[in-house]
Amino acid sequence: MALSDVKCRKAKCPDGRRQVKLTDERGMYLLVTAAGGRYWRMNYRWQGKQRTLALGVYPEVTLAAAREKRDRARAVLRDGRDPARDGKRAAGRRFRDVAEEWLSIRRHELAEGTLRTIMMRLRNDINPAIGDMHVDHIRAADVLAMLQHICERGAVETAHRCRSLTGQILRYAIATGRAESDPTPALKGAIRRPDTQSMAAMLKPEDIGAMLRSIEGYSGTLIVRTALMMLAYTFVRPGELRLARWSEVNPDRGEWRIPAARMKMKGRGDHIVPLSRQVMALLDAVHPVSGYGALVFPGQRSPFRPISDNTLNNALRRMGIGHDRQVAHGFRAMARTLLAEQGWRPEIIERQLAHAEHSKVVAAYNRAEFLPERRKMMQAWADYLDGLRLSSAAH
Repeated sequence: MALSDVKCRKAKCPDGRRQVKLTDERGMYLLVTAAGGRYWRMNYRWQGKQRTLALGVYPEVTLAAAREKRDRARAVLRDGRDPARDGKRAAGRRFRDVAEEWLSIRRHELAEGTLRTIMMRLRNDINPAIGDMHVDHIRAADVLAMLQHICERGAVETAHRCRSLTGQILRYAIATGRAESDPTPALKGAIRRPDTQSMAAMLKPEDIGAMLRSIEGYSGTLIVRTALMMLAYTFVRPGELRLARWSEVNPDRGEWRIPAARMKMKGRGDHIVPLSRQVMALLDAVHPVSGYGALVFPGQRSPFRPISDNTLNNALRRMGIGHDRQVAHGFRAMARTLLAEQGWRPEIIERQLAHAEHSKVVAAYNRAEFLPERRKMMQAWADYLDGLRLSSAAH
């Protein structure tokens, strides 16, 4: 009896068995192991001997996709060729194999979060659609079908990112002599544009003051309250803040040095965050709580793991600050806008935001050049926020 998606999804290995085979049709079966693995296999005969061909892992390779692979393998058999050997010759030209090779080269350049996102997009969206296709056989229509499928679930921004990622990998295939063309440029305008929605950030002084008062009176943990205040004072990326370590803080110099490996843009050296008097006071206050460990902001469940991605945003929500008014990442936009209005030079603000320089000449310029001015700016910013917070308290 043929398999169904429901049977595949619910397939388990009986107690006491190492593995079990669930038969489909025409030599194909699902091998279910005691460890929970589910592997597509096909038995066939070649030159009088029985052989087994691997067709992928469920659920990354669906039942329908496995059957397509089986039918292609049987077509190879009819042509008088061994599908296992034929597959090995083609393996290095499959999109998924080229993608893995490309990623191994780029891996050292990418921040951990970026690397995880790329791997997730390949695993969940791209490889299930075109991963087993020869890179030189991929056409615009194949990529468009994948993008439309992603858009159907409402992930329009992800679809655009996947188009870009697919193009990068196909261009690598061209450079290495395995493909002749990249069809992704032809798809510009083929799917709808994502909604242009910037990170919500408060820009009115009275709103900012009230928010700071809410954070100051937050009834949650000291770790979360301190993290939110420090995010406002330093306007680093939330991910950089969550992973802050005590060893990176130099109280004598009044600096927090974020390692280059943890920055969004690698290869630019460590990022220095001058610490205002207010931030130093925050760190002094939280040190008795987390100073025994490596992380400045450990989670509640384990001192070895930082607070989660959603912790800061969830805290803002509990204070009654909606996601359309302020998000954790929005403190950067808030600082950038208001510091510019206060007359601080754009290059100083951008350097403190750790944004990539568009000019190679500027990028090569002494990275510590603006540090004295950045120190002044960060202290002035902290004083400004304190003024807003105290003014809000007076009303």
